[in-house]
Amino acid sequence: MTNKSAPPTFKPTLILHGGAGDIHRSSLPPDLYEKYHASLLSYLRSTKDLLHNGAAALDAATHAVSLMEDDELFNCGRGSVFTSAGTIEMEASVMVTSVRGDDDERQENIKRGAGVMGVRNVRHPIRLARESLLRTGYDADGKPNGDGGSMHMQLVAPYVEEQAREWGLEIMPDEWFWTEKRWTEHRRGLEEKGEGERGDGEHEELISMSQGTVGCVCLDQWGNLAVATSTGGLTNKWPGRIGDTPTMGSGFWAEAWDVNYPSYSPEDEEEEVPDEQEALVSPTSPNSPTWGFKNIRSLFSECTPSFINKRNSAYTSIPAANPDNQGTPDDDEKGYSDEFESHARTTRRGVALSGTGNGDSFLRIAAARTASAMLRFSPPASSTTLAQAIKAIAGPGGDLQTSAGKRWGTTREGEGGIIGIEAEAEVNAESQGHRLRHGKVVFDFNCGGMWRAWIEEDEYGETERVMVFRDEYR
Repeated sequence: MTNKSAPPTFKPTLILHGGAGDIHRSSLPPDLYEKYHASLLSYLRSTKDLLHNGAAALDAATHAVSLMEDDELFNCGRGSVFTSAGTIEMEASVMVTSVRGDDDERQENIKRGAGVMGVRNVRHPIRLARESLLRTGYDADGKPNGDGGSMHMQLVAPYVEEQAREWGLEIMPDEWFWTEKRWTEHRRGLEEKGEGERGDGEHEELISMSQGTVGCVCLDQWGNLAVATSTGGLTNKWPGRIGDTPTMGSGFWAEAWDVNYPSYSPEDEEEEVPDEQEALVSPTSPNSPTWGFKNIRSLFSECTPSFINKRNSAYTSIPAANPDNQGTPDDDEKGYSDEFESHARTTRRGVALSGTGNGDSFLRIAAARTASAMLRFSPPASSTTLAQAIKAIAGPGGDLQTSAGKRWGTTREGEGGIIGIEAEAEVNAESQGHRLRHGKVVFDFNCGGMWRAWIEEDEYGETERVMVFRDEYR
C-alpha cells in the first residue's frame, strides 16, 4: 500500500504492547522484568530500523508481532495459553489506512483489515492475517487476479490453515507451541474451580501474565498506518471461543477521514446566534461562529442533535488527557493546531489502535472503533484527541472498567489497555500536497500494568521507552 515514488511526508512512528492485566511489583521480580524489558526493547529497535529504511507500515507491524510470536514470554504464537480442553487456538489481525490525500493511494488496498482465528499450527498467525489481507482474489479494478485469496474479512481454521500451507507459510507441530509455563497455568486453573481465586504471589504472576496479547501500531514515512495484533486468548477459554483480537472494531481498528474546516471571515462574528445557543459560543464550541454555525447546524441538527445541542455530549466533554500518556511532545511542537485559519482547509486525519486485556470486555463495547468514532464524529472545532478517547475507553473509570459492573476487581473482567497512533496531514488546495507531519503515540490502561515500548521525541532527540507501570519499575 506504499507509493515509494512519492516523497516521504512523515517521520516513522511506532509503539508496541506486550499484554496488560493485574500486574504488580510484588509479582514481578527483577529478573522477570528484565526479560520483558530486553525483549520489547530489542523488538522496538528492530522495527524502528525497518521503518527508517523505508519499510511499509504493514510490513513493519507484522515484523514486530512475528518476533513476539516466537517469544515464550508473550501470550501469542509459541507462548500461547491453553483452552480448557488442553488445545491451543490462536488469533491474529491486521488493518491498514492512510492519511495520504491522493486517491490512488487510498484505494490501492481494497480490503483494509483481516482477522484469522482458531489457528493451531501456523508458526506466525500474524503473517497469515497479513496474507489474508493482501490476497483478495481481485485487483483494485475488480478483476480476478488469481492470487488464491478472497474478499472475506474473517477466516477460521482449519480451512484457513490449509490456505496457509498453499501460500507457503511456515507450519509447526503441536510440540512447538507447548510451553511448561502455559501448561502449568492450564492445569492449575482446572484444579481451582473458582476462576477468580488467587493464590500466592507466584500464582498471581503466572495468571496475570497470561493476558499477554501483543500488538504493534506503525506509521510509515508515506503516511500509511497499520496495526497488527496477535494472541492465544484467555487461559482455559472454551474451545471455539472467539475474542476481540480477530474481531474488527473491538481489539483493533484503523481508519482515516477528511475533515473540512469551513472558511471564516471577521464578518462571521457579527452573525446573530439563536438564544438557546448563547452559552455555547466559545472558540471550541461546535456552535461558535468560527466553526461555521449556520452550515454545521443545518447539516447535523436533526440527524445528530447530541453533537450540536447538548452541552454534555459524551463526544465533546471527554476529560483532558493524562500527560503521562503522550509519547511525543505537545501538539503545537508536532504541527497540530487548534487555531482556525482565514481560509477553508481540508485535513486528512487517521488513527490506528490495538488493545490488550480481557477480550470479552473489548467485544462488548466495540472498544477500538468506539475510541476512533469519538474523534471522527466530534465536531472539528472540539479538537478531540486520540489520547482523550483512549482514556475514556481504557483509562481508569473508563468504559471498559464500567462494563464489568459489580464484577470489577473480582474476575479481571474489564481489565485492559489500548495503544495507538494518530496522524494528520493538511491538504493544500492549490498544490494538493501535505505539510510534513509527525505521528503521535498514545496509550492508557485501567489495570495494574501494561507492557509497552515506544520512541519519545523532544528537543534533544529520541528516547527509547519500555514500561509496564505508570511510573518506572524500581
